Amino acid sequence: MTRYVAAAELPPVPLGRESTEGRAKSSWRTYRPVIDHRTCTRCNLCWKFCPDVAIIFDGSGYPVVRDDLCKGCGICAEVCVPKAIAMVREG
Repeated sequence: MTRYVAAAELPPVPLGRESTEGRAKSSWRTYRPVIDHRTCTRCNLCWKFCPDVAIIFDGSGYPVVRDDLCKGCGICAEVCVPKAIAMVREG
């Protein structure tokens, strides 16, 4: 498995459609991922497995979820080895 050490080393990824029929993907989400940066090891697995390319990185290389693109599938939380991502109910 390829392991990236910095966000700058990640390969470019084309962004998917910003919305579905004019609505943000998040409009039908019931759970959203919340990342605990104190626990995150910056392994980038969440980014790698996100089917919606909804994870970007901040200036320190920590993952940040783009709420407008995230549909709440929970794959990022499942692949997170240190369990730094919790799925939280919307609302």
